[in-house]
Amino acid sequence: MNETTGKQGLHAALTGGISRRAVLAGAGTLATVAAIGFPNIVRAQSKTLKVGVYGGYFKESFEKHIFPEFSKATGIAVEAIAEPTGEAWLVQLEQAARARQAPADVSMMSQVAMLKGASAELWAPFDLSKIPNAAKVVPHLINKYPDGKVSGIGAVSWYITLVTNTKSYPQAPDSWAALWDPANKDKLGLLALVSNSFLLEVTAATFFGGTKHLDSEQGQLDCFKKLAELKSNVKLWYRDEAQFEASLKSGEIPMGQYYHDVTGLAAADGQPVRSTFPKEGGILDSGSWAVTRASKAGDLAHVFVDYMCQPSIQALLSRKVGTAPTIDRKLTDLTDQEFAAVSSDIAPIIPRYDLYTSKSDWLNQKWTEMIVG
Repeated sequence: MNETTGKQGLHAALTGGISRRAVLAGAGTLATVAAIGFPNIVRAQSKTLKVGVYGGYFKESFEKHIFPEFSKATGIAVEAIAEPTGEAWLVQLEQAARARQAPADVSMMSQVAMLKGASAELWAPFDLSKIPNAAKVVPHLINKYPDGKVSGIGAVSWYITLVTNTKSYPQAPDSWAALWDPANKDKLGLLALVSNSFLLEVTAATFFGGTKHLDSEQGQLDCFKKLAELKSNVKLWYRDEAQFEASLKSGEIPMGQYYHDVTGLAAADGQPVRSTFPKEGGILDSGSWAVTRASKAGDLAHVFVDYMCQPSIQALLSRKVGTAPTIDRKLTDLTDQEFAAVSSDIAPIIPRYDLYTSKSDWLNQKWTEMIVG
């Protein structure tokens, strides 16, 4: 689950920053959904659903702002489970399923973990007739088995963008191509892994017409070779987000890729940093809700996922957790300022998660040989 590891670091970076996010969110009150919105639900506080979410700030925000509203609307209590980092949670779910146990009924899973779990038929298919609000979720955030059954539904999204120190760069760059500019020698901070930086996709979108260029091995090699051209510009291949953030603020490493909402919080706090959505698009990463086949609370899980897909709840997540909506912004009541704090109308770069399962070893080998070696 490499591509979520970075976001978990983001959550840690956000700890203690709730007051700053509250400034961005404004003084809006929590959107409470009336129980009448769920006429088929028998209200019973004795019903409990175990929900796995990323730990730290993320879990705390869900427990404070989201789960109580869900319980109020449906009568279903939530037991929040903190998911471990990396792919450990997927392994735990697989091992537990073999023993017909479920550490959590519904879990927020990375896209690569979704694919790996699907290959093991770990996920119970969703019945979309019981999740009418899923129709509002953007299509690429609906995960499917080869037979068309739905294995996962978009939970939250977040952006990785082109970030700069405003003192070093008074003018914001407008393209990812700035990373290759010889004038930026020894000035960049980039994520260290092929599977969480998504720089192959950035390269394909910037120089080869889009991520379809990665369909073939030759296309992948084209992108590796082009990406290798910026190596002299990289001062830090980072795994520790806090290290890069500090260097970005100080100007020691004045350009790179980082999380849009965290950068925006730092800017709102007076730091000389900016987040830019390049014309090729920001990188849109995401997590999906999935239900393990071992769960005995499938009906409650359907109620939960339908609730989370509501426009009012997606807006609430943007305001209180800092995630981008998984639905069309026009369906939400987010102001332009609130939406810009977490997202963009520019078409995003969608990671090629399929490659990180089907060609993981080869991609990691080439990444080490040609890029970070």
